[in-house]
Amino acid sequence: MGVLFQAFYWNCPSAENQDGTWWNFLASKLPELQQAGFTALWLPPACKAANLGGPSMGYDPYDYYDLGDVNQKGRVKTWFGNQAELMALINAAHNAGMQAYADLVINHNNGGDAQETNPIDHNTRWTRFNPGSGKFPRDWTSFHPSPYETFDDMTFGDMPDMCHRNPKVYEELINLAQWMIETLGFDGFRFDFVKGYGPWMVKSIAELRYLNKAENGFYPFCVGECWDNARTIDDWLTSINTFMDNPVSAFDFALHYRLKGLCDTYGFSLSTLAQPGTVVQDQPLRAVTFVDNHDTIRDDGSAILHDKLMAYSFILTHEGYPSVFWMDWYNAGLAQTGTSNGIAALVAAHEHFAGGPTQVLFAGDDVYIMQRAGDATHPGLVYVLNNRGDSWNGATVQTQWNGVRFEPVAWGGHDDGKPDSKVTQSDGYGDFWAAPRGWVVYAPQP
Repeated sequence: MGVLFQAFYWNCPSAENQDGTWWNFLASKLPELQQAGFTALWLPPACKAANLGGPSMGYDPYDYYDLGDVNQKGRVKTWFGNQAELMALINAAHNAGMQAYADLVINHNNGGDAQETNPIDHNTRWTRFNPGSGKFPRDWTSFHPSPYETFDDMTFGDMPDMCHRNPKVYEELINLAQWMIETLGFDGFRFDFVKGYGPWMVKSIAELRYLNKAENGFYPFCVGECWDNARTIDDWLTSINTFMDNPVSAFDFALHYRLKGLCDTYGFSLSTLAQPGTVVQDQPLRAVTFVDNHDTIRDDGSAILHDKLMAYSFILTHEGYPSVFWMDWYNAGLAQTGTSNGIAALVAAHEHFAGGPTQVLFAGDDVYIMQRAGDATHPGLVYVLNNRGDSWNGATVQTQWNGVRFEPVAWGGHDDGKPDSKVTQSDGYGDFWAAPRGWVVYAPQP
């Protein structure tokens, strides 16, 4: 399915000295990202935000159609750039063989131009929006409580909560999605905070057939941020994907926290990795797997703090649609391009070998061994994970390959020495090992 690259982090334009130039800065990175094998970019919210207290990351949208060309909310450009620069980036990504996904924030708005007293509950809120683009003006009826619906599942802080049951709001959001796909060139959406509104809204956007793409009747890729346990995510996916022509995916937060246990908890049993309770275990075709993102990284209770490459070795060998985070690739130096020990080697292994179903061959406290069976374009692999902190470790397992030689194509850990080649016996059995707190991806040789 490819590998997704999350092309931002919190306050990245300031941290990278790219105020108003992030789209151009990211475009300069495309040759490297293309060479590494990434197939899609996840971009931050592109529209003009409230900018309360300074430039915003866009998760407080004000004017959905101002992408950095209208002088409002204290500046003309967004923190990332303007519309022409965004469209140039998307076009460059397409030329590099990559898709571009928009971060779509439709649960809440911020930065209203005037307060209004809601006649339903008599509370006063900033619900009058007169955007400088002249498109999608809103008033109190656009938000909860509204004559069309008094409340939905959750609110986000004290920001006005969008009422999608209002036919005008629904129509405007459908039009917005069409504009983003058909005019700007986006290939899909990441839906922010989906627990805050009805799954039917995501379903409506996902199952539209969009025009002006090479494919007639284009379906966008869609993934939701349902930050919860696997059961809640599964229920959310089921509510959307039942009788669905374009199934929606979800970020696998349950797997993220399981991988945090692997990397940060002494005595974590690797047998846990084989147990149900993650999206990739329960619905592998709908799982977008990740190690950290712009939100989790800011909280030590959620961020993975140690031996993070162990987590990347897991998501880049297993099923699901893996996502690599900008800060891990660039700021933390985990790409290690040109070596066999970093994310770059794991991305290459994913693209060349990781196909077919996942089959766990051994799962103990200290050793976990899995094979990918392969498909028409990927020969498959054997993956070994070792949780011992002081010694190489492994196990003898029966693979699907009889009398086949395996070469390590990506490896690492507390000892980055190259693992030995392996040859399975005539009955498929082979002895596969990995370094202390390490991993190896073995590829079958033709």
